[in-house]
Amino acid sequence: MYSERFQASLAAVEAAREKNLALEPARMTAQQKEDLLAEFHPDYKKGEFRELKIGPNKGEMVPTELAETLQAHSRIKASDVDLNKIDYDVDVLVIGGGGAGTSAAIEAHEAGANVMIVTKLRMGDANTMMAEGGIQAADKENDSPAIHFVDAFGGGHFAAKKELLAKLVCDAPEAIQWLSNLGVEFDKDEDGRMVTTHGGGTSRKRMHAAKDYSGAEIMRTLRDEVLNRGINVVDFTSAIELILDENGNAAGAVLLNMETKELLVARAKTVIIATGGAGRMHYQGFPTSNHYGATADGLVLGYRVGAKLLYAETLQYHPTGAAYPEQIFGALVTEKVRSLGAKLINAKGEAFMHPLETRDVSAASIIRECNARGNGVDTGSGLAVWLDTPMIEAIGGEGTIEKRIPAMMRMFGKYGIDIRKEPILIYPTLHYQNGGLDINVNGETTNVKNLFVAGEAVGGIHGRNRLMGNSLLDIIVFGRNAGQNAAATAKDVTVGALTLDHVAKFEAEIAESGIETDVVSPKLLPDYTRKVNG
Repeated sequence: MYSERFQASLAAVEAAREKNLALEPARMTAQQKEDLLAEFHPDYKKGEFRELKIGPNKGEMVPTELAETLQAHSRIKASDVDLNKIDYDVDVLVIGGGGAGTSAAIEAHEAGANVMIVTKLRMGDANTMMAEGGIQAADKENDSPAIHFVDAFGGGHFAAKKELLAKLVCDAPEAIQWLSNLGVEFDKDEDGRMVTTHGGGTSRKRMHAAKDYSGAEIMRTLRDEVLNRGINVVDFTSAIELILDENGNAAGAVLLNMETKELLVARAKTVIIATGGAGRMHYQGFPTSNHYGATADGLVLGYRVGAKLLYAETLQYHPTGAAYPEQIFGALVTEKVRSLGAKLINAKGEAFMHPLETRDVSAASIIRECNARGNGVDTGSGLAVWLDTPMIEAIGGEGTIEKRIPAMMRMFGKYGIDIRKEPILIYPTLHYQNGGLDINVNGETTNVKNLFVAGEAVGGIHGRNRLMGNSLLDIIVFGRNAGQNAAATAKDVTVGALTLDHVAKFEAEIAESGIETDVVSPKLLPDYTRKVNG
């Protein structure tokens, strides 16, 4: 199954396991981290970024692939849509059916609003469903929101909007209680107390989990609540353009039925963008842990009507994406594997870094080990390092893996790899969109009224890097926040005459700037068709 060189590296890992178990690799200094990131992290590769020539962030640099879709042609002209024919008329329109969108819809409905979810796949087809490790909240006696804030603020390079981060950590304990009351089955000890673990960059054990199915368990519960409440959900339908009213306020969206290609008009007093991330843009050619529809749609929709982006140049490359076998290349290997004791080991059998550094530092360390130091393992389709999973049972005892990370055991077990007995190979995978639309603490965009944003489409909550467990937290805290405030705002909104004038205006900006492109956006779905020459 393995090459001779591959087998030799595996033998080196096994031979050094006892020594590496006792070894505690030193944490890096702040300067060492900054130097490492500058040289090896993908966010710092200047050749992979392009300056925006139009829009509210004109002059700023963003990933080349994002610049291409932000500065693309709309899928429609105003003349394609009859704005007098209203297909849906609601108080709150939620675009996106993942954790943030469903949380928003539940709270808007609770506030008495007429709310509708529109989602281009099915409700629950989202990164939330794929999240594994857990959700942070400072709800134990040796912890506090203040300590949580310090961990997250430092982990995000002191760049988070303080008011957003403060809300995230202060609302976290209530978010756990809300989910628990809805029916989320968090891991508990024999006394019924929630089990918590460490994550990278955390100084306290505050990671709440449901084994390593945390996101799936949360999404199951939220989906059931939406269905039980009878909230209207329109599946397989994409928002392809926001609609403004004559006053320049968000007032709905043009929808595209993904099957029939019919265009529909949804009028709303307030709109919530909860479209998730961008992993399927495959920035810099990286594989991704993201679901099929993660193509930065919300950023495009907001940008075209004038909403500003914040930190759009920053992405999170999760340090541990599966690198072998090829069938699961890029699939997420939860950080919980390392929090339970597995260490990162190079081809020589050496533990080359502390296993719980922040994600950006960990990813850059792995890239350096493979590319600069020549200590990567050749998988046949690229380089990788080992994640020594048998260490977990050496530390926690037999049965720990099956009890705490059964999804990981099953994912690799399908390909004949028993992670209880042999290590796995990993390499960074494109995981999270740190940057997004700029919002205030109420969840509303800073320069387009009645347009709210929640979840991964938001920029500024985490700064320039995110800690494990804070994304499942932010979809709940800011999803609920957006739903509550959108519903409250809608009570005093009178929608003016609907308009798509911004489409022609943006098209004129493209022409005036000299941009030559045949790209249309939002992208909606990735294109994996083979290109045949000749």
